[in-house]
Amino acid sequence: MVRWFWTCAVCPMRRNSSKPCPRVAAMRWLERLRGNKPQTAPVADPMAEALARAQAGDYGSALRIWEPLARAGVARAQNNIGACFAEGLGVPENRELACKWLRLAAEAGDPVGQRNYAALHMQGLAGTDADYGIAAEYYRRAAEKGDAPAQDMLSWLLLEGEIMTADPLEARRWAECAAEAGIASSMTRLGMLHHNALGVERDAQKAVYWWLKAAERGDADAQAMLGAACHMGAGTIRNGVTALVWLIRATEGGSTLAKPFMGPVRDSLSPAEIQEAERRAQEPLSRRAP
Repeated sequence: MVRWFWTCAVCPMRRNSSKPCPRVAAMRWLERLRGNKPQTAPVADPMAEALARAQAGDYGSALRIWEPLARAGVARAQNNIGACFAEGLGVPENRELACKWLRLAAEAGDPVGQRNYAALHMQGLAGTDADYGIAAEYYRRAAEKGDAPAQDMLSWLLLEGEIMTADPLEARRWAECAAEAGIASSMTRLGMLHHNALGVERDAQKAVYWWLKAAERGDADAQAMLGAACHMGAGTIRNGVTALVWLIRATEGGSTLAKPFMGPVRDSLSPAEIQEAERRAQEPLSRRAP
């Protein structure tokens, strides 16, 4: 099952894996509930209780709490019910009902509901009837309300230029918003923008700056590009051992961008240096202070 409300699956359409998948996006709907501000005081406790039960895997109980709230017009509860129908969590999967509930949440102005409604239309109700126009509209609505994953997806769409007109400048603006909120894929994209001079002057040092921030957060593509930069000395000091450390991490993280550099980097190092890089690659990631 593709858990598109939790993680972003890898799609073969991705030409650059710093971009979100065009068919599924990182929804993380359950995680976002923690930041939900209750619409009225009585709603706060039931929503928190439902969240706790869902986190424990008891979706049936969570749905029984969400349903009366959703029918009373609580948009986040409507979103959560829609997400459960989309995924078959506690109920049989039913994309038509998912669409109904997500549309209610989206039209009520809930940014997570808008993002999830957009994602549903990126896939299509039957998996073959995607409506990219609706998807783009609701990703933008959610992005304008400050939803960071939607900002990340909108940035990707504006850079890709297949669903909406390409606009690298606006793509960078939304990527910067998402990156400020901690979205690693947008940090990686900002590195690509500076590296490839898309809407900005080429700046190898800024590219490395953004790749490092994303790499420290575990983004495999950023780790691959950072490893390549360390190998070539582009925007940073040339260091073969450090390059191999990042390339190993990237490969283990599933990035295909590291593959072309692995051989040349290993060939440039001594057995002792390779052993040191392999040891360092297994250490926990450390993140610099912002």
